[in-house]
Amino acid sequence: MRTHAEITSLTDAVADLVRDGDTVALEGFTHLIPVAAGQELIRQRKRDLTLVRMTPDIVYDQLIGAGCARKLIFSWGGNPGVGSLHRFREAVQSGALEIEEHSHAGMANRYVASASGLPFAVMRGYNGTSLPEHTDTIKSITCPFTGEQLTAVPALGLDVGIIHAQRADRQGNVQLWGQTGVQKETVLGAKRSIVTVEEIVDELDDRPYAVVLPRWTVTRVCEVPGGAKPSYAQDYYDRDNEAYRAWDTISRDREQFDAWLEAL
Repeated sequence: MRTHAEITSLTDAVADLVRDGDTVALEGFTHLIPVAAGQELIRQRKRDLTLVRMTPDIVYDQLIGAGCARKLIFSWGGNPGVGSLHRFREAVQSGALEIEEHSHAGMANRYVASASGLPFAVMRGYNGTSLPEHTDTIKSITCPFTGEQLTAVPALGLDVGIIHAQRADRQGNVQLWGQTGVQKETVLGAKRSIVTVEEIVDELDDRPYAVVLPRWTVTRVCEVPGGAKPSYAQDYYDRDNEAYRAWDTISRDREQFDAWLEAL
């Protein structure tokens, strides 16, 4: 049934849609990273989450350090342009966090399979690498037509997909543009979705190469200006490079991190 997406506060959306033990993806590539939504998960003390992201950065460091995550499914992790994620590193080294590592291509194909309603995706990647020896969700498969040895990766099975976008209209149609990654697939492949936006407008304008998510593909829309900071939102604000550098100091020391968490 093609209904309007419901427009609510972010607090209500997270409380209503995200449950302990869910598999949750917060996606955004370089910009439009849903930082405010991730921090709301922390405030609401969500627990035992399987977190999914192609490139987990500082908001995932925050979620992991706050004890929200049981498992991380990813293809790269770090503080972009700075270095390691120290809460992530500590959780892995202590055994507090289970990890499932894929390549970028493997993760992208898993998102596409979820969005397409398929149980798995087939690709040529991983052949000649050691990742299949360490990741159970990478399997060899034989093409029934050519006999070629290929690789299969399962759909992600997301309970909740969360993204940030520039705009939505009052019916819940979402518009995002600029450097995009798998935001569209995140929403289409999830049972429930939350989209935070910089603004809600009466009507979306024409914009070349923009991605539009129709209202019936989105569960909740939340107006959260600055919701991607310290990443950037094209045509709204720039990346706060100093915040990324400052996070390295905060996350490196447990006491400083706990003070940050208390103040959140």
